[in-house]
Amino acid sequence: MQKNERLNAAHRLIAQGIGMAEAAMMLVRDYGLSRRQAYRYLEEAQTMARPAPSVEPPVAVTFKLPIGVIRDLRAYAVTSELTLGEIVSRAVSRFLSSEREHG
Repeated sequence: MQKNERLNAAHRLIAQGIGMAEAAMMLVRDYGLSRRQAYRYLEEAQTMARPAPSVEPPVAVTFKLPIGVIRDLRAYAVTSELTLGEIVSRAVSRFLSSEREHG
């Protein structure tokens, strides 16, 4: 769903401490929104305790990670109130996005 994707983008920008005007311009650029639409997404995102749930159905994946990484993930999950799946999904998505930007 486009709305959740845009809300989550707005939520990330706010969480990163980016000012409303700059965040709005980033949403305009990245999603082809009007400034008014961008501000609406930002205003709604400010009321969200956490990102909107993904609309894609999850797929189970099994892989091994070092115990220290798992310990850190579990500790972060407790403090952030996110699931391990949400944390890993966000991290992988950001990594892939970064890789696409840098070729």
